[in-house]
Amino acid sequence: MKRILLPTDFSDNAYNAIRYAMHFFKNDKVTFYLLNTFTPVSYHAGYLIENPTMYGMEDVAMINSKRDIERTEEKIKKEFNNPKHEFVRLSSFNTLVGEIKDVIERYDIDLIVMGTKGATGAKEVFIGTHTMYTIKKVKCPVIAIPSGFEYEEPKDILFPTDYNFSKSNQYLPLVKEICDVHVCRLNILNAYYGVPLNEDQKEIKGFLDEYFKGNAHVFHIEEGVDVLEAVEEFQKKYKINLLIMIHNKHSFFENLLFKPVINQIAYHTNIPFLVIPSEKRIQ
Repeated sequence: MKRILLPTDFSDNAYNAIRYAMHFFKNDKVTFYLLNTFTPVSYHAGYLIENPTMYGMEDVAMINSKRDIERTEEKIKKEFNNPKHEFVRLSSFNTLVGEIKDVIERYDIDLIVMGTKGATGAKEVFIGTHTMYTIKKVKCPVIAIPSGFEYEEPKDILFPTDYNFSKSNQYLPLVKEICDVHVCRLNILNAYYGVPLNEDQKEIKGFLDEYFKGNAHVFHIEEGVDVLEAVEEFQKKYKINLLIMIHNKHSFFENLLFKPVINQIAYHTNIPFLVIPSEKRIQ
């Protein structure tokens, strides 16, 4: 049985990500962990003005968090009613990333699915602060679901890579499983500036060709552009339902993930984005 973490702040954006997870894993036996974290000062100051002696800040925040998580679970069950899905409710007085790291270890979480508002204007990071720091700090795959995205079966997946990753990455089977279950075509994209693949990179490319031999997969090369440009151009030509990347520290991924967005780059906010930690980051 899979164990999937669903962080929520009870917003429409967070529930949209939950809805995506229900569709994506509708045929899997899954335990979903509904997580809400809170900081009482910001969460319930107004309530305490009206009820100054009834509870302490943390008590009020915990009561409201548990109530809203229960309502979220009831809403999910009413909408989907999937007997393959179980739910565990978690409320915590903690920072979001700090609690996510604890929950991953405590419950042996396989995957995180969370919403992201994306860029809203100049100098905004493209996937939102909470999601960005979750991806950066945790050692677990994350699927970021853009605000307002309506579920699409992932039939065409884009996997940009520089072929600098370990063949033993423990989360590669997740990509294979997605391709198997959803009968996807995997588009493996390499972008570079005039420097051909070295022997190690060629070995990884050959490994991927063999690893996905039972799945439809196509290799693409874009020369003279960076990965961001290559990804944008690819999406203009093809209907992509899911973007997958391996988070290699000190790689093009860091440049893509954390660079400011100067103009509107709609691409980054309109399809789900699965991020897999590299083996070095896991270790």
